[in-house]
Amino acid sequence: MQRDGMKDLLWFVAVARERSFTKAAAKLGTSQSTLSSTIKELEARLGVRLLTRTTRSVAPTEAGERLFQSLVPRFEEIEADL
Repeated sequence: MQRDGMKDLLWFVAVARERSFTKAAAKLGTSQSTLSSTIKELEARLGVRLLTRTTRSVAPTEAGERLFQSLVPRFEEIEADL
């Protein structure tokens, strides 16, 4: 996976964890619109919707939850090794 692809996955995890683009963007040091665009591009590349968005909430779809559950332990392992 390309370096940008890894960043996109990290950003997805942040949004899924926070359940908010606003909170995740603040933690990541980026704008909400950049974060939203990045997640939309990730979904397009994967061919699956990862997040359900409404004006008041963000929640992982079933596929998004599976991806989140798969990624979190792996990213935690990487962080522990650093």
